[in-house]
Amino acid sequence: MEEEVKTIHDYLDIVKRRRWAIIVPACAIFFLAFVVTLVLPRIYQSTSTILIEEQDIPPEYVRTTVTGYAEQRLQSISQRVMSSQNLNRVIDRFHLYPELKKKLTGDEVIDIMRKDIRFAAISVDVVDRSRGGSPTPMTIAFTLSYEGRNPQTVQQVANILASLYLEENLKVRKERATEASKFLNDETVTLQEQLAQVDAKIARFKEKHVDELPELMNINIQTLDRVERDADMLKQQLRTAKERQGYLQSQLAGIPVDASSQDRILLKELKAKLVQLKSTYSDKHPDVKKMKTEIAELDRKVKAAPPNTLKEGQRFQPDDQPDNPAYVAYSAQLSSVQAEIATLQRQIADLERKRNDYYKRIEASPKVEEEYKLLMAERNNIQAKFDELMKKTMEARVAQGLEKEQMGERFTIIDPARLPEKPVKPNVPAILLIGLFLGAGAGVGTAALKEYNDRSVRDPKALTDLMRLPVLVTVPVIVTARDVLRQRILRKRVVTIAIAACVIFLILFHFFVMDLVILWARLTRRL
Repeated sequence: MEEEVKTIHDYLDIVKRRRWAIIVPACAIFFLAFVVTLVLPRIYQSTSTILIEEQDIPPEYVRTTVTGYAEQRLQSISQRVMSSQNLNRVIDRFHLYPELKKKLTGDEVIDIMRKDIRFAAISVDVVDRSRGGSPTPMTIAFTLSYEGRNPQTVQQVANILASLYLEENLKVRKERATEASKFLNDETVTLQEQLAQVDAKIARFKEKHVDELPELMNINIQTLDRVERDADMLKQQLRTAKERQGYLQSQLAGIPVDASSQDRILLKELKAKLVQLKSTYSDKHPDVKKMKTEIAELDRKVKAAPPNTLKEGQRFQPDDQPDNPAYVAYSAQLSSVQAEIATLQRQIADLERKRNDYYKRIEASPKVEEEYKLLMAERNNIQAKFDELMKKTMEARVAQGLEKEQMGERFTIIDPARLPEKPVKPNVPAILLIGLFLGAGAGVGTAALKEYNDRSVRDPKALTDLMRLPVLVTVPVIVTARDVLRQRILRKRVVTIAIAACVIFLILFHFFVMDLVILWARLTRRL
């Protein structure tokens, strides 16, 4: 038998015939959904919107010590606010979850409260010129919501949570600024101690090598040249003095010590000349007479000499006082020259000692310079670190004052939590729509199942196809007065059901439109 092809009239007949199989399951499931919306508890939600404001003073003038992205700080603050201690205080203050406290442990109740708290960040795309002008998402605000059964309690808890975020943000920023300032101060003190130790080491090194420092190298070289020039000049003067000494000694060797000895020598010479004159002239010659007169006068002078006068052939002793003026003059000059020679020798010896000392200084200067450079490099490194750390310390102190005056980045409540007027759970329109669709599907499925299991013959054609025999006559449906009354009652029921369905549809449409309006208002306010 070929498969029967059904037309639209066939389907309409099936709907008319199975109308109660469709209506009853649909109404039952829809009624069940309606009962569920009535039985489920009403959950209200209150939301606070908190703006993240930048610091009042530009970062170019005052750089804050609180680093990190806003998302990271918000997550850190959320973990602090959502701690068991804080949430437990809120639960005890507002007497939240009284039924659950009897059945669950404290940690489980706190976990449930964490699930009832909603945190959502509000980000916008900001064009950063330092990154090539590419838009970068940036968190500028966030919302904090709390869900519960009592609208007043929900509003109060949402406000308390928002205030906890504000307080925790200020507390965290002050703590970080204080810790950064304290750390930098401690490091500054440590570097000051290290710098003092290096300065003391450099002072001891300079005291030990006071004449061998590299900055005295040129002075030592110049002084050495001057000492060598002075030594050469003194040596030249010493040579000249020694020459004068030799000359005076040679002159002094040919001069008698006293005057009487000189007169005797002269007397002998005159007597010899007199003998020569007598061999030539007579005694009356004037020259002979003059010579005799001189000899007589010189003889009287020699005879009149002092008793301590050296005799002929006697050597001069040191204790004897010479009375020869020429001898005394040359002797004085010789003593002066000898004193000058001794002075020059002492000066030359002093200059040679100085020269050797300066040679040692110059030779030791490279080694001292190397050690001195190492000490100065160490000090310069510590000084550079100290200067940089002092700069950072001053910036940290300014940043600490900025946080104390609450002029840094801060949270501001721009939309405080309001008293919720409409529950967010359960979602009545959604539950009713789901019930309506499930009821319709259940009704259609029931009707289709009954129709599939029904083997009744509904028309002559189906009977002809089934029996392979022609149908001779058909008896029409006989409509009685009872059937007419039943149809009227059925029409009234259908009209009543249609009106109820329209009313329910209008109610659902109203809830749906209101939800769209509220959602649009929230999006508009956030943007």
